[in-house]
Amino acid sequence: MASVNLMTVRRTSLAPLLTWLRDREPGLAASLLGGAVAAGLGFASFAALLMVLWVSSPYPDSGPGGALHVAAALWLLSHGVELVRTDTLSGAPMPVGVTPLLLLALPVWRVYRAARDTVDAPDDADGPPPVPASTVWTGVVLGYLGVGAAVALYFSNGELRPAWAGVRVCLPLVAAGSAAAGVWSAYGSPREPVLRALVVVPAPVRRLVFGADARARLGTAVRATGAAMAVLCGGGASLVAVSLIWHGEAARVSFLQLTEGWTGRFAVLMLGIALIPNAAVWAASYALGPGFLLGAGHAVHPFASAPAPLLPPFPLLAAVPDPGVGTPLNWVAGLVPAAAGMTAGWFVARGAVSRPGSGAPASVRWSAVRTAGVVLLTATVCAVAFALLAELAGGRLGVAALAEFGPVWWRAGGVEGAWTAVFALPVALVVRACRLWGLRKRGGAIPAQDTGAGRHGKVPTTTSGNGAEEGDRKAKDTAKAEGGENTKGRGKESGTTGTDEEELYDFLPAGDPFPAPWHDDLARVSHRPARREATAEDDPEAPRDSVDASAGPATAPPPEPRPDVIDPRPRPDPHDPRPDDTEPPDTTD
Repeated sequence: MASVNLMTVRRTSLAPLLTWLRDREPGLAASLLGGAVAAGLGFASFAALLMVLWVSSPYPDSGPGGALHVAAALWLLSHGVELVRTDTLSGAPMPVGVTPLLLLALPVWRVYRAARDTVDAPDDADGPPPVPASTVWTGVVLGYLGVGAAVALYFSNGELRPAWAGVRVCLPLVAAGSAAAGVWSAYGSPREPVLRALVVVPAPVRRLVFGADARARLGTAVRATGAAMAVLCGGGASLVAVSLIWHGEAARVSFLQLTEGWTGRFAVLMLGIALIPNAAVWAASYALGPGFLLGAGHAVHPFASAPAPLLPPFPLLAAVPDPGVGTPLNWVAGLVPAAAGMTAGWFVARGAVSRPGSGAPASVRWSAVRTAGVVLLTATVCAVAFALLAELAGGRLGVAALAEFGPVWWRAGGVEGAWTAVFALPVALVVRACRLWGLRKRGGAIPAQDTGAGRHGKVPTTTSGNGAEEGDRKAKDTAKAEGGENTKGRGKESGTTGTDEEELYDFLPAGDPFPAPWHDDLARVSHRPARREATAEDDPEAPRDSVDASAGPATAPPPEPRPDVIDPRPRPDPHDPRPDDTEPPDTTD
């Protein structure tokens, strides 16, 4: 019979789950809780609004369970998940794929805030370290997706049910992207994760993006894109407002035709407000030229509008331009993308030549050729951004005539990039030239242009040296105030470039670098022979006990030493008093 050694055969003291809980990274539980709370609050906001409308409705069609099903459907629709409607007249399921962009902002903001707050970065350096980025991202995404999967399963058998392909793709994309942005922002927006993510870009584009001064060019392109998108979408919203006023009677009839009770009209009004960003993107695509589709083969653009199919009554659809050939009134919409392109060009020129600010000199980052390259980069970013907006703003509302609804993303994005390049390039070059002319008019030298090495040219400021204690500080103050004018000290020696010295020796103490005269006896004794020899060279007839103020001519003080070459030996002072009789005799002779 085999013997068993009790010292070697042992059971594990903890179960695998308890071992994992013991060895888990700190902050994982808080991250899971943060993601779950973000998803729960988002669903609760929709549920609260729908429950209020159900309670106040004079003819509720179903109980509170039906209101919760609609709230769950709207919550998933806000993530871009396509819904399927089964209660149709034909009995065939119909897709609902138009995502209200205003509702999309709600889950994105909640996940972003959850990830940013979970990092818990300390305010001071002595605080505890933040939670690791991978832990926060994983926990927030898993917690959010857990609640999202539960909500999708809850109403999977209702009249409005989710399309599981959208649940598997859109919901994780929104959660992962928003959480990554929140963690990146909480860590101070470092550059390294962005560079690692852009490695998938092709080599020629990567060399263009990762070249010299890449961060400044990318930052300028992103800011110019944001400004151009704001002008373009804002102009689209203005076009929607003008069209609603122009078709005011038709919009009013469609609004009253949908429902009769005030609760139903309030719900229609809220839905219309949530779809205003979508309508603004549609109008912007209309102003660009490609327009949008109101069904398969029914295009609407400034040059012609095909007759639309039978559309459901809705106020925003009533504002669609009338069918027929376009008129000059329709062509006026082209001013919107032109203004967006010129705005982008102005922002690029602002980054190419910066004006002198408080304490900061003017600088020229790029030449005209590099400025044109930044304009093309901005046009590319604008094309990608608007193509994404066009794809999110449209969708399917049926399987036949309404299978294509909204702008075509690749057409809208490509034309937007072309508009930006055409109108931004001349504006950027002209504004850059005007800024350089303004610098020349103010009397300052034109800063050196950067040729790609990442250097910033600066307006040279020259200061003159002096021979007294306060002269150096006065020269620096005058050079800072006048931005390049030559200031004169009390000495006659020529100074050095003030800007370079201030930058190189900014770490020196604010006090006088040359100390006060020596007044102790030891210093007088040690420096007396040097003063006596200097006096003997100047005036052989003078007595040996007399000390002159300087070794050079009496009319000019000795030159100030350069700050970078400081003589460690003590210097004689012209106002040093004659040594008294108590000094020990000099034995050097």
